[in-house]
Amino acid sequence: MIAGGTELLNWFRLGISDDDHVLDIGDLDELRGITSDGDQLFIGALATLNDVAAHPAVNSGAGALASACRQAASAQLRNRATMGGNVLQRTRCPYFRAEEPLPWGCNKRAPGTGCSSLAGHHERQAIFGWTENCVAVQPSDPAVALAALGARVVIAGPAGTRSIPMTEFHLSQEDAAATGDPQRETRLEAGELITGYRLQLRPGEGQAYVKVRERASYEYAIVSAAAAVRSENGIISEARVALGSVAQKPWRLDAIEPQLVGVGLNRDTLAPILNRAMTAARPLPNNGFKTVLAGRAAVRALLTAGGAP
Repeated sequence: MIAGGTELLNWFRLGISDDDHVLDIGDLDELRGITSDGDQLFIGALATLNDVAAHPAVNSGAGALASACRQAASAQLRNRATMGGNVLQRTRCPYFRAEEPLPWGCNKRAPGTGCSSLAGHHERQAIFGWTENCVAVQPSDPAVALAALGARVVIAGPAGTRSIPMTEFHLSQEDAAATGDPQRETRLEAGELITGYRLQLRPGEGQAYVKVRERASYEYAIVSAAAAVRSENGIISEARVALGSVAQKPWRLDAIEPQLVGVGLNRDTLAPILNRAMTAARPLPNNGFKTVLAGRAAVRALLTAGGAP
């Protein structure tokens, strides 16, 4: 299926996909809407990134998502790229994105040929949830914000409609190995498609998305962090935080979120908690710097979301 085509057309060019038929769903206007109903916000899968970034309901109730969409890709691509396709984009790993015939092993392109990144360039690769089968990361910016905001992915297919938490939609390499299919990247089943995302609006909650990249213009994240914070008098009463570009899925730091409650919104109190969270990382020989960057990005996202300097 194709809508914006900003990702799928690259798959054809590189030989990642060789499907004989493509179904254009770009004219399904019912999947394009952005609507709010009480404390619920629904974003259709065919809404473009610029649609989401500019929508008043998204900016007022899901600011981290609006920010993530504004920081993704380029203005031209954001006018075409859809929310459904962006979340389903595949890794930017250079070993995966090579043109056919592949001059090296890549288990995602040719299962059983190995992961060349393990012994090669892996500075941008995973620090959580990887296996020797693959060390690639999921590059979507909006997916990280959706994970931090507790969004649910709405899916339609032959068996009907269902929804699952954004945090469970993508599979880390460890998750995929547990399914028996190490190449699997999401929980979409055959014949299913994303129809949209449902978020609960939480008035009074601050949100932020922080993207660390090599340049301010069009660039994929080295690491990113999204946070949602509710606070009173500079003390956190509720917090959610997710990291991006550290695994094959947005990496929600739910284990440390309870530890943030009752903590002051300042770097001295937040940094030790995030540093402890990052001790669970398993960096590769040449990407240990991502552990430090990710922790600092998370602190910055929490401070910004909480309105602290």
